[in-house]
Amino acid sequence: MARVVVVGAGLGGLAVAARLAARGHAVTVVEQADQVGGKLGWYSRDGHSFDTGPSLVTLPQVYRDLFAATGGRLEDAVDLVRLDPAVGYRFADGTALTFPGRRDDVPAALDAALGDGAGRQWSALLDRAERMWAISERPFLRTPLAGAGTLARLARRPGDVAAVAPWQSLRGLGRRYLRHPHLRTLLDRYATYSGSDPRRAPAVLATVPYAEQAFGSWYVRGGLHRLGLAVLDRAVGHGAVVRTGTTVRRVLVEGGRAAGVELAGGERLRADVVVSGVDATALHTDLLSAGPATRGVRRDLRRATPSLSGFVLLLALRGRTPGLAHHTVLFPDDYDAEFDAVFGTGRHAGAPRPVADPTVYISAPDDPALVPDGDSESWFVLVNAPRHDPAGGVDWDAPGLAAGYADRVLEVMARRGLDVRDRLRWREVRTPADLARATGSVGGSIYGTSSNGSRAAFLRPANASPVPGLFLVGGSAHPGGGLPLVGLSAEIVAGLVGPA
Repeated sequence: MARVVVVGAGLGGLAVAARLAARGHAVTVVEQADQVGGKLGWYSRDGHSFDTGPSLVTLPQVYRDLFAATGGRLEDAVDLVRLDPAVGYRFADGTALTFPGRRDDVPAALDAALGDGAGRQWSALLDRAERMWAISERPFLRTPLAGAGTLARLARRPGDVAAVAPWQSLRGLGRRYLRHPHLRTLLDRYATYSGSDPRRAPAVLATVPYAEQAFGSWYVRGGLHRLGLAVLDRAVGHGAVVRTGTTVRRVLVEGGRAAGVELAGGERLRADVVVSGVDATALHTDLLSAGPATRGVRRDLRRATPSLSGFVLLLALRGRTPGLAHHTVLFPDDYDAEFDAVFGTGRHAGAPRPVADPTVYISAPDDPALVPDGDSESWFVLVNAPRHDPAGGVDWDAPGLAAGYADRVLEVMARRGLDVRDRLRWREVRTPADLARATGSVGGSIYGTSSNGSRAAFLRPANASPVPGLFLVGGSAHPGGGLPLVGLSAEIVAGLVGPA
């Protein structure tokens, strides 16, 4: 039996704690916030409630596997509801598309909205993505990162390399398969699932829409935060101790290996294994002393492009919106201008800024648990945003910026047909700076580093740190961000630590 300290009670930290405790290890989880969940946040006021992070579950089998490994059933712990339709899209030219939740229904919906042939184009792309998924899932998503060895696993057969096309961008893949511009816009959107720019993100991200349509988009009735609470119950049920309101000052390294953590008050928690669920850059900048062992990791983090962040409005609304999907996406006329602004590239080279005409993502679950009565709605509204960087980018704490930009987002929504300003009871604004303070993610980068560039996946920190006894879990480590990948990172780490 090993003594294990897990730093951070986000979903990755909770999932690895549950797995390790179920294996018989003595696990303590320390979390700086007063509640668990990390980016899987929750906010309630005056009867209105909101998930403040992820708004859907994809690849639910990852969490079924977690519950099976810890002696339970996912469906006994949470009420999973498959979303169909999955999302409603509105394009700048007025085109509306209701996207079905099942792959077999998608081609007809695309033909109806975009014209004959659109469904065939998208189906051909997903056929390619399905092959990419079959090639890459086991050797990459479910296996520890091993540098050149990972590439070797993917390169055993030349045909597999050609299918994955590591040299091609997601945008480039779209140009090959998709003639309709709206289809290309749909595909581009999936780069943002990893906080990335579709012009630089790898083509293999086409596996994201494939997985979403093949395995479904799911909602947890009562809010996705209940998934985090259910995983917490699995960990505590197997004896894990969870300490909230507990800040870690540094990771202790003695004799060249991790030896525990020191808390802000000076207390030391000794451990045989430390698992860090905090942002990898924050770990190496603030919690871990620089040394020869981690020089390569710190270099790779400097080389990688930080992921985008998000600007959030929580809107408490009177009345109901006819025909509103669980998710609604309002696209701009110029999508590239958005990525230029967020990443400080192209026309905004070197100068990231809030997006003047952003894509607007709206999550409005039809869930009585989230509203005070049947004549109300609780909307989570997100726009892509540059991270908080007062020294070289956007200072989201600048006086008046957050409130002024919130007004702008509401104006954009009104221009695109969803004017809710006269229905507002109140609004809550969350900036990238707020996200950074709440979760410890550097600058509020949602996914740590982005997938921009063909080598980006291999610049992401591995789950096994170069410091023996120190492991990394969560969205800023391999295999990446998002609920399914975070769950897979916990599975990988538990496998690396091994049985008691």
